[in-house]
Amino acid sequence: MEFQRDKYLKRIIDGKENSLVKIVTGMRRCGKSYLLFNLFRRHLIDSGVPDSNIIAMALDDWNSQDYRDPRLLMQYIDQRMKETNGLCYILIDEVQLLDRFVEVLLSLMHNERCDVYVTGSNSRFLSSDVATEFRGRGDEIRLAPLSFSEYYEAFGGDKSERMRLYSIYGGLPQVALIDDVPKKKSFLKNLFQSTYLRDIIERNSVRNDEGLEELVRILASAIGSPTNPLKISDTFKSVSHQSINRQTISNYISYLLDAYMISEAMRYDVKGRKYIGTNSKYYFSDIGIRNAIINFRQQEPTHIMENVIYNELKGRGYSVDVGNVEIWQTNVAGQRVRSNLEIDFVVNNDDERIYVQSAYSMPTREKVAQEQNSLLKIKDGFRKVIITNDNVSPWTTDEGIRVINYWDFLLDENLLFS
Repeated sequence: MEFQRDKYLKRIIDGKENSLVKIVTGMRRCGKSYLLFNLFRRHLIDSGVPDSNIIAMALDDWNSQDYRDPRLLMQYIDQRMKETNGLCYILIDEVQLLDRFVEVLLSLMHNERCDVYVTGSNSRFLSSDVATEFRGRGDEIRLAPLSFSEYYEAFGGDKSERMRLYSIYGGLPQVALIDDVPKKKSFLKNLFQSTYLRDIIERNSVRNDEGLEELVRILASAIGSPTNPLKISDTFKSVSHQSINRQTISNYISYLLDAYMISEAMRYDVKGRKYIGTNSKYYFSDIGIRNAIINFRQQEPTHIMENVIYNELKGRGYSVDVGNVEIWQTNVAGQRVRSNLEIDFVVNNDDERIYVQSAYSMPTREKVAQEQNSLLKIKDGFRKVIITNDNVSPWTTDEGIRVINYWDFLLDENLLFS
């Protein structure tokens, strides 16, 4: 069984010989090493690159530990290059184990015979700021866990059953390949505790380990719900009987974002065309990790579906925000009052925009009307779509809003615009 990761492989291939360091980033265990050392290396060989011109080094290998010394690594690369002609492709895995790795990579980049590709998994290299250390000389390829289409392409079978498994255990390749359900759960829980959480604590010198872990649980319990540091601080006081100030919570959230564990969808005022600085939504990069954090309880299909849709939209390269539409209504007392309606996702791609609503089920006309209400308050001409788990073919409401099936959306990238 092999996951092809064609979209990410294409991005690496498109960056060949572009005079930049290709940096494969992403959360732990999402397949960075396999992408570079198996899929990309196979592409090079199939393209006619001699094996001698591929200089690969996995620095987490026991036999390679001496090469964590930058001088020894540079000597090794220099010697290998003397034994061959033409361009050499330098592939380094777990590059954070290399002392002064930024200097080493920039030095290699200045050699016209080197084309450099690296991955890393340590708390430092998980950081989203790593590309900035190369001052515009790094080409970042951010790898995500398996999308549902990648997952289904590998396994096939009944879509409903595959979606059920994907919605519970997520898209980390190693987890997907485990058949035994208890082992899947154990792997995910151990991965969160011993790897993700530990990396964040070590990188950021977090002293309140329990507070950070409780924050992650709160966010995992509230996917798809607007929140902010003040609300979370109040939750700590009422549920955990802890007092953690807003600034500390903001810092903790930034650590989780920096490690690619979660993503933030900011609120956007559609009519005012501006961002609103409160009540963002947070989604988990892998739904399996989210479920493991709360011990596989709270399996709300509506929120999980929303999280999966968000990840799919981000994985397609779109900018994704939460939409807010301000309206005025007359209350029972005859007074004009202001209220806000939410659009699940405002999706932007250059000059294209789509408004997307996630609706798990719309069994009645009343439910359809409810789900499209906020979309109808938007008066611009951009496309409006409702994604539903109902087993329906694409159709259009009387008001012109397109309705598409959840699975079809995940398996067909063109459906959102068709």
